[in-house]
Amino acid sequence: MSEEKPNIIFIITDQQRFDTINALGFDYMETPNIDRLVKEGVSFNNCFITAPSCAPARASLFNGYYPHTSGVYKNADKWKHSWIENLSDAGYTCTNIGKMHTWPYTTPCGFHHRFVVENKDRYLEGRYFYDEWDKFLMARGITKQQRVLYRQREDYNERLGAFTWDLPEDAHSDVFVGDMACWWLDNYPVEGPLFLEIGFPGPHPPYDPTQRYLDRYIDKNLPLLEVTDEEMESLPPGLAGMRIHNTEVDHDSIVHSLNPTQEQRHRQRAHYLANVTMIDDKVGQIIDKLEEKNLLENSVIIFTSDHGDCLTDHGQSQKWSMYDIVNRVPMIVWGPKYFEGGRTVEDLIQNMDVGPALLQMAGADLDPNMQAQTILPVLKGENWQGRDAVYAEQVKDKNFTCSEYMSMIRDEEWKLVHFMGENDGQLFNLNEDPDEVKNLWYDDAYTQKKAELTTKLLNWYMSSQYDACKWAESWR
Repeated sequence: MSEEKPNIIFIITDQQRFDTINALGFDYMETPNIDRLVKEGVSFNNCFITAPSCAPARASLFNGYYPHTSGVYKNADKWKHSWIENLSDAGYTCTNIGKMHTWPYTTPCGFHHRFVVENKDRYLEGRYFYDEWDKFLMARGITKQQRVLYRQREDYNERLGAFTWDLPEDAHSDVFVGDMACWWLDNYPVEGPLFLEIGFPGPHPPYDPTQRYLDRYIDKNLPLLEVTDEEMESLPPGLAGMRIHNTEVDHDSIVHSLNPTQEQRHRQRAHYLANVTMIDDKVGQIIDKLEEKNLLENSVIIFTSDHGDCLTDHGQSQKWSMYDIVNRVPMIVWGPKYFEGGRTVEDLIQNMDVGPALLQMAGADLDPNMQAQTILPVLKGENWQGRDAVYAEQVKDKNFTCSEYMSMIRDEEWKLVHFMGENDGQLFNLNEDPDEVKNLWYDDAYTQKKAELTTKLLNWYMSSQYDACKWAESWR
């Protein structure tokens, strides 16, 4: 690995499932530019987030601590610090273009420059916050497609959040963020190493590709996980109640359906995947721009997401659950100058584990109490072993409304989901049931396995609180 400090280009999408990249084994996808990163980089095929919602997952990713340690449990919890401050102290020019989801939205968080673009359809926190995209639309005289307008459609309750972007294509949020990143690279005189975070708002709903991208998916045979009565009857009350809640409140312009038709499900999936391909095109343009500006050769590019999306699989809408389609995300690290590419890693990691690796590559200070575990050894081709298990947690919020606190432990073979103060939960044998449709929680044959995993989950919670208790308060 070269000793020169690399430029770090950190591309993060919002709510992108693992099964959305062609080169990772999903041939219905059209993602040639992300495919290049896979083929020339290192792909972590078992990368898991720490929380199934935006802000806590992103806070962990950018500070290296679990939500219950940092105190960022849900959207709009105060989040004002990150390891980006360490990169700034190490001489990096740190710029954010697009979504970070800090709170407040514009807190510096270590960046020298912030061009904030947040959710496409803000309605709870930040409804009247005007980001760079809002200002762009206003200057163009364009009224943004959003929930208050979608609600006027006669078919609003049937769309499951799937609409087309009917305004000019360059006014779409993901196109705007990609174009702004290229504009910044064209115009800003970068001196010294660069940290550039590019946060695409999609494919988070509303699922709103332009028609020309949708045309590439709408007639494809797309995989849809069967939702059975048996699976729905085994849902813990927290998840069963959330299904009902999501039919009553149109989160992110989605009115959920308890029994959507196959046509509805396919349409939603096609819109979502088309949005991924829109983003892929912008990723390609960003790579081209880096090369044009003589920045690419000395760059490390990270491509990842904050969490996935059920897309009606398991009978659920969006996230706020512990299924792999929510908790498992792409993690691709590209940097041919710095490490050998064309490799896949099957070991378990948390997505926050990329943070300390980047700090080490940058020669920046590394917090010794950080709960993230560096993946730099495997990037360098050294002997390395992943985590024995990964963890995630979700507190009651305005979306996950029917339980107080949900936590998960997942190893290579088993997953347990625990609901605080409740007798119900989920237990899956991932070897025999990789789709997580057969809940073994209520089967007496697995009482010992439940106890074993519950004890490990409790020990994780207690030890991580103890190890980092001196850190949390000073950073909140």
